[in-house]
Amino acid sequence: MRLLKYMVILLVLLCGAPACTDLDIPPMNIVQDKDIFGSENGIKSYLARMYGQLPIEDFRYTPKRGLNHFWIISPTPAVTGEALSRDQGGAMTEDENKYWGDAYKLIRDINYFIKTLPEYATSSNFSETQVNTWTGEAYFVRAVTYFALAKRYGGVPLVDEVLSYPEQSIEELQIPRSSEDATYVKIGEDLDKAYSLLPESNQAGRANKYASAGFKSRIMLYAGTIAKYNKITFFDTDHNQLCGIPEERSGFYLQAGYDAAKLLEGKYSLYKSGWKEGDKEAQYQNYVDLFFAENSPENIFVRQYGYPESVHGYDCYNIPYQFMVGGYSSEVNPTLEYVEMFDGLPMKDGKIDVYDADGKYNLYSNQMDFFANAEPRLRATVIFPGDLFKNEVVEIWRGIYTGEVAGGISRLIPVGSKDRYENTSSKSLLITSATPETQVVRTLPDGTKMNAAGRSGCFYSHTAQALSGFSIRKWMNPSMPAAQVVENRSDQTWIELRYAEVLLNRAEAAYELFLAGKGANYKEDAYQCINQVRERAGAILLTSSADLSSIDIIRKERRKELGFENKTWWDLKRWRLLDKEQNATTYRILMPFYVEKASKWFFDDRFDELNRVYTWDSRWYYQEIPSGEITKSPNILQNPGY
Repeated sequence: MRLLKYMVILLVLLCGAPACTDLDIPPMNIVQDKDIFGSENGIKSYLARMYGQLPIEDFRYTPKRGLNHFWIISPTPAVTGEALSRDQGGAMTEDENKYWGDAYKLIRDINYFIKTLPEYATSSNFSETQVNTWTGEAYFVRAVTYFALAKRYGGVPLVDEVLSYPEQSIEELQIPRSSEDATYVKIGEDLDKAYSLLPESNQAGRANKYASAGFKSRIMLYAGTIAKYNKITFFDTDHNQLCGIPEERSGFYLQAGYDAAKLLEGKYSLYKSGWKEGDKEAQYQNYVDLFFAENSPENIFVRQYGYPESVHGYDCYNIPYQFMVGGYSSEVNPTLEYVEMFDGLPMKDGKIDVYDADGKYNLYSNQMDFFANAEPRLRATVIFPGDLFKNEVVEIWRGIYTGEVAGGISRLIPVGSKDRYENTSSKSLLITSATPETQVVRTLPDGTKMNAAGRSGCFYSHTAQALSGFSIRKWMNPSMPAAQVVENRSDQTWIELRYAEVLLNRAEAAYELFLAGKGANYKEDAYQCINQVRERAGAILLTSSADLSSIDIIRKERRKELGFENKTWWDLKRWRLLDKEQNATTYRILMPFYVEKASKWFFDDRFDELNRVYTWDSRWYYQEIPSGEITKSPNILQNPGY
């Protein structure tokens, strides 16, 4: 009955609102400790449940609804500047603020596992390797769970033992928040224990020692940059810094992150199957394939899905409109700001350049001509207007230009205007469509017919379309039959940690250590790591470490490589950049138009037509602790500003 008593007491004291997922533990008069810990199958079932509750922001995560939700609206890229979405109107923090309670339920289960397993290890004839592996996995899951808490709330109560009542008083069970620094120290200790206990390889979806080291590289980098860039501080009455880490601790964490990343060198590598130097098509296909490759040398830790037992809806929610069969489409539409980060596009003063020397629109015979020199990684991440997907041309355009061509075509709307074309003087020169159901069909001068807007948009009074002039390609299953592109039918694997991120963690930590005066060797190492990532991407290589002139180069590379993998949200938070990037910000789009009298295309760089304004509230760098937790324990202090 010890497990039952423990579960009830900790649920009351540390958990908030009921979790989205049930524990699914039978009553203790049916299932006893010996039934679980006395057999290998029982232990694997216990571990499977812990892994299932591991806080991973994957296909089933959105800041609007939290972790493990079947219906994804307001997707994460729509709050980072990576994308626009019909369901997201501006900046936000996580709405469903329930994770505190869910985390401590999982931590409770982990602590009980770590305490109880040794009691049955000898009598059940488990080998030392088995016990070490299972225990290491438990430490790994606990570390990742505490990180999910720390990156949201700062310092949190650290519970690493089985609490019991009435053996312990209520006061002893009301554990206060530890400092943010102490919280990350504890996470690092758990990951070190996991690394020492885990084997070099394990079943897919379960941690090995290098997964532990890879996560440590991520988490220590996070702590190190919080120490350096955070300006929000909050102390309790005992002078524990609950929000923020002393700046002098930055070097400790950055070194720990760097050292952890180095542990994976020679153990994993970038996926380059079919990759050929100088062959953009092969490099593009390689980058598409890496998110579906089995037994990839790049994948360090994944979450597996499989139809029908475990599924998600990524393809259905994001498929371009012309492929839609399941009632959803085009949830994620990359912004022009994201696209502009990549090499090979026509640029001027850091922005896309759509004009000739006279300030008139450049004309292109095919839409894809505009993107002909773009780095392959971008094409593998974003669907361009006119590119192929599922062996079909993706039709993305805003309208047909009917005016004269002699002398060039002038800008359609004034610089800075957020009006729709239909509300400006250009309206008389354009044929456009309001919705896909009311497509205007234009007879062109050669007698052929053409929809005023492409089958995937852009429409001026419809939101299930390519709002930005682009659609998302990364993670989209190119071989999924059309009839299966329905809600909760996708089952591609989520890659939570891959070697490219470890290289980027290493590069960033190394460069920060170089800036802190630790030596030029760190800068050289950062340069080598960045060039590994850029080479595989088909990007322009840095010629020497001298080209690595600022931390912004590494950050930009990270945003490009890890775009739409739900990492940018947390990176922008730890760099403390969201309040700067989202300061009354309206993101930009790229609208293609067909010129009927020239049989050519031009592109118009303009603001989001829905005129959504993003403004980040600096309080959101630390989330609000659920009020129920504070009501239950006077030792838990609320974060500042709430």
